[in-house]
Amino acid sequence: MDLDIVGLSRLQFAMTALYHFLFVPLTLGLSILLAIMETVYVMTGRPIWRQMTKFWGTLFGINFALGVSTGIVMEFQFGMNWSYYSHYVGDIFGAPLAIEGLMAFFLEATFVGLFFFGWERLSRVAHCVVTWLTALGTNFSALWILIANGWMQNPVGARLNPQTLRMEVDSFYDVLFNIVAQAKFVHTVSAGYTVAALFVLGVSAWFLLKGRHIELAKRSMTVAASFGLAASLSVVVLGDESGYSANEHQKMKLAAIEGMWKTEPAPASFTAFGIPDQEARKTHYAVHIPWVMGLIGTRSLTQPIPGIDELVRQAEGHIREGIQAYDALQRIRAAGSDAAIPPAARATFEQHGHRLGYALLLKPYVDDPRQATEAQIAQAAWDTVPQVAPLFWTFRLMVVLGFYFIVLTAVFFWLSARRRLDAHPWLLKLAVWTIPLPWIAAECGWFVAEFGRQPWAVEGVLPTAVAVSELGAGTVLFTLLGFVAIYTALIVVEMKLMLGAIRKGPQPDTPPAAPADVPLIGKVQRTAS
Repeated sequence: MDLDIVGLSRLQFAMTALYHFLFVPLTLGLSILLAIMETVYVMTGRPIWRQMTKFWGTLFGINFALGVSTGIVMEFQFGMNWSYYSHYVGDIFGAPLAIEGLMAFFLEATFVGLFFFGWERLSRVAHCVVTWLTALGTNFSALWILIANGWMQNPVGARLNPQTLRMEVDSFYDVLFNIVAQAKFVHTVSAGYTVAALFVLGVSAWFLLKGRHIELAKRSMTVAASFGLAASLSVVVLGDESGYSANEHQKMKLAAIEGMWKTEPAPASFTAFGIPDQEARKTHYAVHIPWVMGLIGTRSLTQPIPGIDELVRQAEGHIREGIQAYDALQRIRAAGSDAAIPPAARATFEQHGHRLGYALLLKPYVDDPRQATEAQIAQAAWDTVPQVAPLFWTFRLMVVLGFYFIVLTAVFFWLSARRRLDAHPWLLKLAVWTIPLPWIAAECGWFVAEFGRQPWAVEGVLPTAVAVSELGAGTVLFTLLGFVAIYTALIVVEMKLMLGAIRKGPQPDTPPAAPADVPLIGKVQRTAS
């Protein structure tokens, strides 16, 4: 990445997003695990389940607070570093962000407060309802973020107003039920559930190795193993859906992930291993698994998957079409009023306006895309190819880790069913050392999703190079270094707080002697009798 204003702005947003996503998946998953544990407490009345909920709730609270604080900065960056992006698509992108803010800072935060301070003030059932609402609020908060992000990957339900040069909502229903957004949501939350399950599994394994809090640790491992097995299986299944969605809406991303330079005839094979070479435009030493990519990408054995070379040729055609749209746009804006717009310009824009973004790919090379040379058009077409090698290897690391999580949680699920969780100390040590791996897998997933979208801020609509603010590179570099320093300090603080809470362990907890759900008059009558 060139460290100009565009490169630095991308790097700053990438760093803040990756830092922020260290906190998000654990929050998503722990909130559901807390609700499950407290539900068991309400159903059985056994105090150890209340103690478990409180202990893991403490770790949830630490993580939640830091997740919120790091997430706020990301939204401010849209105005600071990506002002033209905010101007161009703010009418669509701003709505889900606003709804997410309402859910995160009002609904979600309110129930988090009730969770921590309502133990002695609410009945068992009421507090359990609060815990479930906290979990739902946390996950629905993520939904709106992913609706916004999904629209950037597949911009549906919107159209460009040629006179204001702003995208306007055409169908909020299409934005809300965007197939890419829905696939991203279920895949992302499943990944978060896997992160939390393996975190609980690893910490509980550490307790068993130390011979501390045995009963709490075993029960926590049983919940985490079953929940983690279901979640990790879901990640793989839903990842398959994301692959199908990518082939439908982001063919270049899929081709880059596969290192697929030539079009694969049906049924396309999956490249298990290879060394992508972007300069030579080929993948060396490729090892293929027949049919797999065809089934993932097309759900059939009869449809080919286009390679990078073919997609670049298609991009050249889109750029030429976009130049026509750009010319019509200039004539529409020069007209000054609706009545003065030449009918030919209006008709041309209606026909080719959806390719305008491809003409904007020429902006780094020429101020007026209509003046672009053949060489510049060819260069802009190749700019639609993201860096292949990082995507190729990151995706495969994520896949390998995903299958490892399935095997590990399945083993512990089997051991929990046989009541032999502590039978193999080496497995417990493996669980402890596995704790950071789901975070690595989750970060890999975000890298593939966002880096693979380049050079687009909004797929096919707005190039990243055009979306950036007109800031000095020095200013962005200074803020980038500041964010890295502050966020690193926050991570150190969280690690110390989390490790301190884990070493301290669950605290003795005595629930009310009488069920909190029983009315006071009922207590008086039993006492009198």
